[in-house]
Amino acid sequence: MALKDNIANKVIPVLRISQLDALELNKALEQLVWSQFTCCFHGFKPGLLAHFEPEIKASLWLFLWRFTICSKNATVGQALLNIQYTNDLSQIQKYQTLSKQQKLWYLICTVGGKWLEERCYDLFSKRPLESFQRTKYFINLIVRLLRLCELLNFLIFLQKGKFATLTERILGIRSVFCQPQGIRPIAFEYMNRELLWHGFAEFLVFFLPLINMQKLKLKISSWSLPVRKNFINENISEISHKECSVCREWPTMPHTIGCSHVFCYYCIKSCFLSDIYFTCPKCGIEMQDLQPLKYKLEMKEI
Repeated sequence: MALKDNIANKVIPVLRISQLDALELNKALEQLVWSQFTCCFHGFKPGLLAHFEPEIKASLWLFLWRFTICSKNATVGQALLNIQYTNDLSQIQKYQTLSKQQKLWYLICTVGGKWLEERCYDLFSKRPLESFQRTKYFINLIVRLLRLCELLNFLIFLQKGKFATLTERILGIRSVFCQPQGIRPIAFEYMNRELLWHGFAEFLVFFLPLINMQKLKLKISSWSLPVRKNFINENISEISHKECSVCREWPTMPHTIGCSHVFCYYCIKSCFLSDIYFTCPKCGIEMQDLQPLKYKLEMKEI
């Protein structure tokens, strides 16, 4: 009762974007209904519905009209957005439901117009054009005039915000809200969090390429495994000569950089090319001079 009282006391105009959204929802519903209907005939002979497709679509749209405009004064898209039609031809300022004539003419203009357009197209595509040349020219002229009128109506709608379609303007039916729209409380917590993470992600994308990850990894590993620089016993010396300080494998073409540790030639060369200030990951000595390991020392360690 409270909803009806609100409607009866005040007519609330609808925003332009809401009216356009309702039209898009109606189109999406029609496509969904037709796709679901055709799925029922996938197992039948191909082209079974082709001869009667305009009539079948008109029957489906008639079914939708019966349970939307005829009974609720609103399409499915309008119902989802809390919108319905009112009789704009009435002089009373209160809400007025659509008359029977308006509902019937709405059915003729929408369902009947679509059926006539599709049936005429099917008729002219299967008949020789010579016998229907004048009729086709006349129908094309009417269609072009209607398209032009729809364009003019849309421009007027963008300016005044009433009658989103030409059918609404001709029949004098206008979209209004079913009940007053409450003010929505806006919470900025989620927006601030998204902006913060977005800015942090952009910072990382810009900053990460500037970091030498390999050098950082080796530096951390040298801290976790500290090595005494002043005292190195023979066992540690033997182990350091038997494995590469980068790949931890037997050194291939062993080289030194000025400390007691050994590196593969390809390992130390790639590290030096990526970082000219490369330091030993074990003792932290900066690379001074790349020298191959002496042949006798290598054979002795083997």
